[in-house]
Amino acid sequence: MPAIVIVGTQWGDEGKGKATDLLADDVNYVVRYQGGNNAGHTIIVGDTTLKLHLVPSGVMYGHVTPVIGDGVVVDPGVLLEELDGLVEQGLDVSRLKISSNAHLIMPYHREFDAVTERYLGRQKLGTTKRGIGPCYADKASRVGLRVQDLYDMKIFRQKLDVVLKEKNAILSRVYNRLPMKAVDIETEYAVYAERLRPYIADTMMLLHEGLEKGETVLLEGAQGTLLDLDHGTYPFVTSSNPVSGGAMTGAGLGPKHIERVIGITKAYVTRVGAGPFPTELHDEIGERMTAVGREFGTTTGRRRRVGWFDAVLARYAARVNGLTEHFLTKLDVLSEFDTLKICSAYRYQDEEFEHFPPHQTAFHHAEPVYEEVEGWRTDITEVTEYAKLPKQAQAYVERLEELSGTPIRWVSVGPARRQTLERDI
Repeated sequence: MPAIVIVGTQWGDEGKGKATDLLADDVNYVVRYQGGNNAGHTIIVGDTTLKLHLVPSGVMYGHVTPVIGDGVVVDPGVLLEELDGLVEQGLDVSRLKISSNAHLIMPYHREFDAVTERYLGRQKLGTTKRGIGPCYADKASRVGLRVQDLYDMKIFRQKLDVVLKEKNAILSRVYNRLPMKAVDIETEYAVYAERLRPYIADTMMLLHEGLEKGETVLLEGAQGTLLDLDHGTYPFVTSSNPVSGGAMTGAGLGPKHIERVIGITKAYVTRVGAGPFPTELHDEIGERMTAVGREFGTTTGRRRRVGWFDAVLARYAARVNGLTEHFLTKLDVLSEFDTLKICSAYRYQDEEFEHFPPHQTAFHHAEPVYEEVEGWRTDITEVTEYAKLPKQAQAYVERLEELSGTPIRWVSVGPARRQTLERDI
C-alpha cells in the first residue's frame, strides 16, 4: 500500500492539520517528518478544538498510530505538556511513537535562538525562538543529542559536557549571558526520559512493517514549501525540509513508497515572520482578510501577513514537490469581496516572470501582475456540494487550478471537517 505526503505549498499556515485529520480516516499511520514545536496545526471536530504542535494530527483516531519521525526536533518538556493537555481533553495518547533518532532541543538551543535574533536586529529572521534552528545546526555539526541518548545518562552527560563547554564560552563571551550548568540539565532531562520511555520506538522499522502488511502511511509536513531550507526564500526560511523530498528522509522511507503528494493551498496567501512577499496587502482589504480569516499563528499568536493568491508560487510548489493534487482551504474568507485578484506573473525591470525568478533581488523587488475576477459576495460556509457553490466561486477555483497546473480535489469552506467539498478530477 502507498505512502501519501501532505505538504504546504506556500509559507505555512495553509490548513494542513484539517487536511491531515480529514484524510486520516483511511490511513493507519500519521507521521510528522520534520520541524519542531515551531509548527501549529488546528483541528476542529464538533465542539472539540485541538491545537497541536508536535503530536501528529491523526491522534484523534483510535485506529491511527501517530508517529514523530527521525527528522523532527523534540523539546521533551513541550511534548509532555502537549500530551498532558490532550489527556485532559479525553484523548488516548498511548499509541504515540517517537523515533529514537529524533534530536532533542536543549535549553541552550532556546537561549541561542533568542539572543541571536536580538543580535541580528533589523536583519532578524523572525524565528519562533523555540530553539529549532540551533538544534538543527547542532545536528548538522554532529554535536546534537538524540532521544536515544536519554537512555544512557552516562553517554548523555559525556555528550552534554563536550557541547556545553563550547556553548557556555559563546554565551558568556559573545552574548554576555550566564553559563548553563550541566548537572541542572542532566537532572531535568532524566525526568523527561522516564516519562517518554513508553513512547520511544524504531519508527522506521515500524513504518516499513506497516507498508509490507498493506497498511497506509500519511506523512504530515510542518511549515511550507517557501520555508524549505533549500528551496524556500532563503535566508527567511525554517531549518528543515518541509518539501515532499524531506518526507522520505524524515521518516526513513524510499521514493518507491510514495504514491500521492497532496499540496495544501490557501485560497489567498499568508506569511509569518520576515521575508519577501510580492502580493502582500497593506490596505483595508488586507485588514478585512486578516480579521475574517483569523490570521494569527497557532503556535505564536503572531499576526500573519496576508496577500492575494500567487500562482507563480503555486507553480513552483507543484514542481518542487511533484504534486498530484491540491487541497484548497479558506475559500469562504474571500466571500467578503466584490472582486478578487490573482497574481499570474511577476514584473521586474521590464521583464516578466511566469516562474520563480532566478535570483533573490528579482524576487524581493518583484511587482505582481494581477488578473481580476468577479467575487460572489455570498456566504458559502453551509454549502455541501461543489456544484452548489456560486458560479463565480467555481470559476475562481478552476482558474487557480489552471494557473497552478495541478488539479484541486478538495475545497474547504470552513474550519470544520464537514465543511469540505470534494471535486471530481
